[in-house]
Amino acid sequence: MTAPRIQVLGIAQDGGHPQTGCLRACCVPARASGSRHLVSCLGVIDGERRFMLDCTPDFPTQLHLLGAPPLDGILLTHAHMGHYTGLLQLGPEAWAPRGVPVHVMPGMEAFLCANEPWASLAADGHVVWSPLRAAEPVALSDRLTVVPRLVPHRGPWSETVALEVRGPSRSALYLPDLDRWGSEEEGADPVVLLRSVDRAYVDGTFFDLGEIPWRDPAAVIHPLVRDTVARLAQVPAELRARLVFIHLNHTNPLLDPSSEASRWVADQGFTVAREGDTFDL
Repeated sequence: MTAPRIQVLGIAQDGGHPQTGCLRACCVPARASGSRHLVSCLGVIDGERRFMLDCTPDFPTQLHLLGAPPLDGILLTHAHMGHYTGLLQLGPEAWAPRGVPVHVMPGMEAFLCANEPWASLAADGHVVWSPLRAAEPVALSDRLTVVPRLVPHRGPWSETVALEVRGPSRSALYLPDLDRWGSEEEGADPVVLLRSVDRAYVDGTFFDLGEIPWRDPAAVIHPLVRDTVARLAQVPAELRARLVFIHLNHTNPLLDPSSEASRWVADQGFTVAREGDTFDL
């Protein structure tokens, strides 16, 4: 039997690439050529069963790439635009399926239940909120288990989790958003994370501050790719090879596989996610 697998369905930060309203060099050529990167999302496949980690504004395209419907479940990391607003496509104006399980943490469920149009998705039977609890495994299939892990990331509407997916042979972590690297107790020690899984798809929102000179550096709370690489420079190559950068801002030069930044990341022993990549579990 074919092993369960992860499939990369998108690699961009919430706004996608090219991003709406951006007239800078990072987006104008992509818009002119018609090229694009979809918003960060992973598919999980086990035989005929298919799941999505996050539900992005690019949900229709990503559902097609995953080979669904049917869709056996969606797991949400948090309540920021790129991670849950694709749920609108499950409403009566669009697909309108029946009873799709949407796995959510308590704060995320409370937010969705308290606000329209999300509340009506459940009230009208299109989705079923399925509870997640930090560090408690949930079976997705006979061969797949997911474990949510709380991580520090700005609110205000929900907690944020990384999602660890365990298969028969290997495991993968999806950590698209993070405020900072921190301690093991905060769930944000990169070395501990890399030792705990076989593949880690990690927040790579910004390569460095040079790509966003108009932003106040103090307001940039994502760990910069350069800083993550420096922090892990002394760990064994086998561990570095487990880390894959994802959730790339539209300004991030890592979006271009041929860029100097992409070559530098590869030279340091790390990987950048690309749409269509797969990883057997």
